Amino acid sequence: MSATRRRWLSGLAAAAGGAMLSACDKLTMNPGVQKTLAGAEGLTRRAQRLVTNRTALAAEFPASEISPDFRANGSTSPGDPEYRALVDGGFVDWRLVIDGLVERPLSLSLAELRAQPARTQITRHDCVEGWSAIGKWSGARLGPLLDQAGLKDEARYIVFHCADTLDPNAPEGLARYYESIDLIDAYHPQSILAYDMNGEPLAVKHGAPARLRVERQLGYKHAKYVMRIEAVADFAHLGGGKGGFWEDRGYEWYAGI
Repeated sequence: MSATRRRWLSGLAAAAGGAMLSACDKLTMNPGVQKTLAGAEGLTRRAQRLVTNRTALAAEFPASEISPDFRANGSTSPGDPEYRALVDGGFVDWRLVIDGLVERPLSLSLAELRAQPARTQITRHDCVEGWSAIGKWSGARLGPLLDQAGLKDEARYIVFHCADTLDPNAPEGLARYYESIDLIDAYHPQSILAYDMNGEPLAVKHGAPARLRVERQLGYKHAKYVMRIEAVADFAHLGGGKGGFWEDRGYEWYAGI
C-alpha cells in the first residue's frame, strides 16, 4: 500500500471517529439513552459482584515502586473558612462525625481516629483522567468504624461528606464534594480512612487530615477532606440524587477497576 493511500485511509478513519464521537455526545445527552446507560451500569456492577470475590485485594506493591511525585488533583487547597480554620489550628479541633442510620453516632478527634484498628498498604491510584501513581497509605479501617457505630438494618450505602466546595457556582447542595460506596466496598479490607501518606501525615493537597481509600475503584471515589460519614438507605436526599459530586454531573456511580 502506498504512503499516499495510507495517509488517506488514516484521515478517513480519523474523520469517521470524530463523527462517531460527536454522535455519541448527542446520544448520551438523550434522556432515554441516559436511562439505558444507568441500567447498564447496574447490570455491570451486579455481574462484577457475581464473578469477583468481594474480599479480593487490589494489587499491592513494594516500597521501591512508590511514585516519587504523586500528583494531586481536584481540590488541592480548599478555601472554605471552616476548613482553613482547621488547617491553621493543626486539625486539633477537627472531628469525624459518623451518623445517619447508625445506633451509636460517633464524633472522633484525629488522635482518636489514629487509635482505631488500622492498615497500611502500598497501592496504585488510577485517575479517570488517564494517569496513575503508587503511594503508601496508612489509616483506620472503615469496617470496624462502622461496627463501632452500629449500622441499622436499613443502611445500604456509606456517604462521605467533605470540606471542599469544588463548584462555588452550583446550587445549594451541589457545590460541596461528596462520595458514596456500598456496604461491600465499605467492609472491604483495603477500604480505609487514610491519615498518613508515604509515612507522613497527609498534606493538604492530598486530603488532610483524612481521606477515603477504596482501592478497587477509580480516583474520584477516593474522597478527600472527609468531615462526616453518613449511613443511608438511598441517595434521594443528597445533592442531585446520584450518590456523588461527579456522579451528579454524569459520571458513573460504580467506578470499579
